[in-house]
Amino acid sequence: MLKTFSIGGVHPQENKLSAHQPIVAADVPAKAIILLGQHIGAPAKPIVAKGDMVKVGTKIADANGFVSAAIHSSVSGKIAKIDSVIDASGYAKPAIFIDVEGDEWEESIDRDTTLIKECSLSSEEIVKKIADAGIVGLGGACFPTQVKLCPPPSFTAECLIINAVECEPYLTADHQLMLERAEEIMVGVSILMKAIKVNKAFIGIENNKPDAIELMTKVASTYAGISVVPLKVKYPQGGEKQLIDAIIARQVPSGALPIAIGAVVQNVGTAFAVYEAVQKNKPLLERVITVTGKSLQKPSNFMARIGTPMSQLIDACGGLPEDTGKIIGGGPMMGKALVNTDVPTAKGSSGILIMNKKEAKRGEERNCIRCSKCVSVCPMGLEPFLLGALAENKDFERMEKERIMDCIECGSCQFTCPAYRPLLDYCRLGKSKVGAMIRARQAK
Repeated sequence: MLKTFSIGGVHPQENKLSAHQPIVAADVPAKAIILLGQHIGAPAKPIVAKGDMVKVGTKIADANGFVSAAIHSSVSGKIAKIDSVIDASGYAKPAIFIDVEGDEWEESIDRDTTLIKECSLSSEEIVKKIADAGIVGLGGACFPTQVKLCPPPSFTAECLIINAVECEPYLTADHQLMLERAEEIMVGVSILMKAIKVNKAFIGIENNKPDAIELMTKVASTYAGISVVPLKVKYPQGGEKQLIDAIIARQVPSGALPIAIGAVVQNVGTAFAVYEAVQKNKPLLERVITVTGKSLQKPSNFMARIGTPMSQLIDACGGLPEDTGKIIGGGPMMGKALVNTDVPTAKGSSGILIMNKKEAKRGEERNCIRCSKCVSVCPMGLEPFLLGALAENKDFERMEKERIMDCIECGSCQFTCPAYRPLLDYCRLGKSKVGAMIRARQAK
C-alpha cells in the first residue's frame, strides 16, 4: 500500500496540462526586474548603483542578516535604477531594474553540461557555496537553504527528505525537471546529505508520475543511501510536515521545525540548484516555471531567468486567452491572483496559471452549515470554521490559542466548503495579525 500522511487532505482535479512538455529556455527579457525580497527573512541589500554594468551571475545584493539570501543578476547590461515594483503579492517591493545588453556571463560559471559527480568539499565549504549562490527553497516557501543546513547545536539531522511531490494541480515544473535532469538532481541530493552529515535520503514522488518514479529509482540505485518513495496522490502532501509524516511516520510537534524530529526537507528543484551552485559555480539566476491553463494555446515548462516579466512567458504560450478570469502566481490551491502580468518572476515562481472566467468564479458566500468538512480535511488538525469566524470578528488573541500559526495555508478547507466560505483568506489574515502580535511581544 502506498504511503501518505495521516490527517486530512483532499484530491483536487489534477489538470496537469503541461505534463511531458520539454523544458524550453525562455527568451532573455529586454529589461529585467530583480526583487530584493525573494526569500523568507530580511530583503537583500543592494551592492550596485545606477549606471553599473553587470554580467549574468554578478552578485547585485548581499544577504542582510542570518535569515536572508544573496541575489545575482540573471542578465547582462546596465543598472537602470533601484526602485519599487508591484510583486506577486500585490504590494510594492524594492527591486533592481536592469536594461539588458547582450548575454555575457561571469567567467567563473561553468556552462558545460558535462556531469560532475565527485564533490571533495567539506560540509562547511558546501554550505558557504550554497549561501554565496543565493539558493533558497524552490518549493514556494523560499527559506534560505544555508540556514536549513545549519541546525542549532542541540539538534542533529538523521535524514534528508526531498520533496518531489508537486501536489499542486496544474504545475509540472518539478516533474519535467526530474525527467530531464535526474543525474544532476541525484548529485545535488548527495551534496546536501554531505552538508548535513547524514547517510540516508528519501525522495518522495506521488504515484501520478510513474515515469519519474521509474527513472529516479533507476538513477538512485547507483548512489549510496538515496531511495525513492512512491506516495499516494493526496493534497497537500508537499507540505513539509505532511511529507515527513508520509515518508518516515514522524509528526513534527506544534510550533517546532522538522529538525526537531531529525529531518531536513528540501525541494527537488533546490537539489538541482545546489548541484549547479556547488559543481558549476552557478548562482540561482533561473528556474523552471510552468505556464498553463485550460484556455491557453500551448501550456509549457520554461527555464526562465529570474526577473522576466510574466507577460513575456504568457505571450510565449500564445498570449492571454479572451476568456481569462484570473491570473494566478503559483498553483490554484496556494497561489495568489496577480494584479497585472508585468509582475517579475522570482526565485519562488513555480507557475503561472491562467484561469478562465468559469473556473475563476467564486461561489456566492453563504452561512456556515456546520458540516465539519473543513475540519476533516485540515492536514494540521485545526478547526477552520472557527478560525474563520474568529478572524471575521477580529478575535486574534483567541486565534493564537487555537493554533492559527500551525496553519500551512493549503486551502483544503476553502476547497471543500459547500457554503463557499473564504476560509483560506480568513486564515491568512489571522496568521499575519497574530504573527505581528508575537513579533511585537518578542521585541519588548
